[in-house]
Amino acid sequence: MSFSSETKEELCRLETARSCCRAAECYGLFLFGGSFSASAVSFLTESAPVARRAAQQAADTAGVIAETVSAVVRSGGKTTYSVSVPGEDQRLRFLHHFSHRASELNLRIHEENLRGPCCVQSFLRGAFLCCGSVMSPEKGYHLEFAVPFMRLAGDLSALLSRAGELGLQPGTVNRKGKYVVYVQGGENVTDLLTYLGAQKASMELMQAKMLKEMRNNLNRRNNFETANIDKTASAAARQLLALERIQNTIGLDALPEELRELAALRLEHEDLSLRELGAMLQPPLSRSGVNHRLRRIVELAERMRGED
Repeated sequence: MSFSSETKEELCRLETARSCCRAAECYGLFLFGGSFSASAVSFLTESAPVARRAAQQAADTAGVIAETVSAVVRSGGKTTYSVSVPGEDQRLRFLHHFSHRASELNLRIHEENLRGPCCVQSFLRGAFLCCGSVMSPEKGYHLEFAVPFMRLAGDLSALLSRAGELGLQPGTVNRKGKYVVYVQGGENVTDLLTYLGAQKASMELMQAKMLKEMRNNLNRRNNFETANIDKTASAAARQLLALERIQNTIGLDALPEELRELAALRLEHEDLSLRELGAMLQPPLSRSGVNHRLRRIVELAERMRGED
């Protein structure tokens, strides 16, 4: 089962106590289905719990009987459920219950059906159950609503932008004849799922986000440490080559006194860090001091090579 399907199942287990909120959720469930008129009130879903919840709420809130028909789609073998209100009389009663007229040309959200913030929350939950989906946290942080009409999409985007003081900034794109209203980003998607009532899905997404960030931080740290090791190893190799050149030509005794002891230590202890080398000198020398003296040795060997 997909993460989106699991999220919808979780939302369908919620119990809505207030009748105004049940009506608002029912309104959201049917309004975004693509058919909301005197000739047809229906929507399609791949979730059996969503189909059952929609039929139950249509009966409880508007007093109409909604039929559910299942069909297996051949490509992929998925089962799709059609939820519809049969009979023109029932459909007209359903439309009037939500302050819609049979002659409406442009479907819009009638906000008089949303009596308070709790109803807005329930309405958006119904919209998500009808036409929403959320990406699996392993793939990314993206939640969207596939809305059948442009102005309806605009209304939904505006409602999301002021819902629950979440500070969302939804985007809208036209995809294959539908207007997709989307929210992106781990924090935004997590906040919206929590607001809709999908606490478990929100927590799962949050945990996946934290795990991904932890892995990224570890990778960055490993890359940084690897780069430092490579850099240190490269510098040590240059120093050893320089010392071997000096030893094989003029000899280490020809070096200035302050370089001679360090040169011998570096040849004897190839794997020690600059700080460790400095601690072995008499008197001890800082890391930067050791680095400066080794650089002088390398420069001397390079001048010698240029004179060859």
